[in-house]
Amino acid sequence: MTTSTVTRTAAVRLSGVTKDFASGGQSVHAVQGIDLELQQGEIVAFLGPNGAGKTTTIDMILGLSKPTTGTATVLGLEPRQAISRGLVSAVMQTGGLLKDLSVRETVQYTASLFADTRAVDDVLADAGITEIADRKVAKCSGGEQQRLRFAMALLSDPALLLLDEPTTGMDVEGRRAFWSAIRRDAERGRTVLFATHYLEEADQYADRIVLISHGRIVADGTGAEIKALASGRTVRFTLPDPDPETFARIDGVDGVEVRGDTVILHANDSDAVARHLLTSTDARDLEITAKGLEDAFISLTGDAR
Repeated sequence: MTTSTVTRTAAVRLSGVTKDFASGGQSVHAVQGIDLELQQGEIVAFLGPNGAGKTTTIDMILGLSKPTTGTATVLGLEPRQAISRGLVSAVMQTGGLLKDLSVRETVQYTASLFADTRAVDDVLADAGITEIADRKVAKCSGGEQQRLRFAMALLSDPALLLLDEPTTGMDVEGRRAFWSAIRRDAERGRTVLFATHYLEEADQYADRIVLISHGRIVADGTGAEIKALASGRTVRFTLPDPDPETFARIDGVDGVEVRGDTVILHANDSDAVARHLLTSTDARDLEITAKGLEDAFISLTGDAR
């Protein structure tokens, strides 16, 4: 008796990808050798500081530019082939909307550009904008317009969805509803790659976080795995009239922040620092916490070359 396993095609595969640009007579190395594979059904956050190479990489996934070296495939196809088959959609932060049309008219017009699409009412419901379907785009808030772009992207029922700052302008309830819709889509096999400056969203909603800096991937893992790469802990306590220089001299302290009566110590040996504070000072309300995603982001992307 023999058994066979079904291997699913990777949603995105980048192998040795580089991208160079000519600028002012010099060559700019925007992407310097990226190997990345996204599986179907994953929600992946793509993070990095400005100029890190995120947009250039996404452009290659979308087929808007070709790698200088290396290969990029989407669902086993050249990116442009995947785009032409309606397998890929993108939600950008700005642009792409006609302000004189209503929300429904915008989606209907977009649907007319495709040979085969999902029902307009279905994508309006999935994007959470059924109640504003008759509203003019010009009267929609920034968050509502972003959800409209999301509805437009869902029309072709794409296998891969790329999102650029997807929740910009949305209120708390809108963000929660948006990510619930994204999670439902991922459970049905849709792959989602999103770029955001809201690190808490990446930590809370992404299955996986990819950090890029200076055109290279510097970390790739779950939120917990990424945060574990940030060494040290934070010791927070309260003390009247604190003297920063006094705390900077404590063994195990890497940095000191004073905010009124609150002191925050960045420590490589939090246990030793806590013992000193509790036995040799009047510190109270002491808390020790592991560093968060923002700390990891700064430490991992700040000096990568």
